[in-house]
This record gives sequence, structure tokens and C-alpha cells, in this order.
Amino acid sequence: MKICDKGLAIIKKYEGFYSRPYLCPALLYTIGYGHVLYPEQARLPLAQRKAYSLKAEHNRVWSKEEINDLLVKDIARFERGVTMLFPVSYRFTQGMFSALCSFAFNGGIGLLQRSSVRSALLRGDKDMAGQALLKYNRGGGKVLNGLVKRRQDEYNLLMT
Repeated sequence: MKICDKGLAIIKKYEGFYSRPYLCPALLYTIGYGHVLYPEQARLPLAQRKAYSLKAEHNRVWSKEEINDLLVKDIARFERGVTMLFPVSYRFTQGMFSALCSFAFNGGIGLLQRSSVRSALLRGDKDMAGQALLKYNRGGGKVLNGLVKRRQDEYNLLMT
């Protein structure tokens, strides 16, 4: 299964488009639509991430084509990840699959794997999964308005 246009639009809307590398709130060098340039940087303690150096070849304005290529590869990785976290026989709706891809794109496959969203879906309780999804709205221990809105959009998609 592939993410639908609505799911992709949620990712693009909330990740934003950046043609130059920047440090995201998690202190990871990021480009385009939330593409982490250095996955190994994420394995460092938060206090050490700022000291990680941006490589000279990445410190430039990236083309729209380069960024779209990164997005296509990232989306494919999350589609595979979401699929692998459910039994082969699991029946996703298009909205459910796309919402889960957006959620995982934002928080990571590991977060989805251990989430109450996935647990509820595996028990067949879509309503509980939707309610659980809405609770993943914090960053740095604080409720973030952008995450509240993103989760509401993902919830709406999940429930279709």
C-alpha cells in the first residue's frame, strides 16, 4: 500500500519546506520536508547534538528536485516500516495507512511500534487508536500547537 495524497499533504504541511539545512527542535540537521541528514546524530545525547558539524557539501541551497527525491525515498521507507509493524493479513483502510505513515514520519517507526495507537489497532479498536493518536502532541514535555493540529489532521484521515 502507498500513502495517499492527503497523507502526503499532511507531511508537507507540517514538516514545511526548507531548501537549506537547519537544526530542527530535536537538534538534528534537517533539509527539505523533515529529512534528517545524519541519522547517526540522532543517536547522540541531546546535549552533544549541537556540536555535530554540518558537512560542507550539505551547506548549500538544495534544489526542489533534490528535496522531492529525498521525500520520495523517505516516504517509501516509512511505508515499508508501517507495513512491517502489522501482520500480513492486516486490513488497512487507505486513510488508516496514510495517517500511520504521517505519524511515523514525524515521530519515527520506533515510536509507532511501541505506541498505544498500534496496540489499539492490533486489537481491532480503531476508535481507541484515534483517541490515542491525539495524545501524541508533546515535544520537550510541552503540548505543541503544531502537533495538536497535525494529530487532528491525522486523526481525521485515520477515521476515514
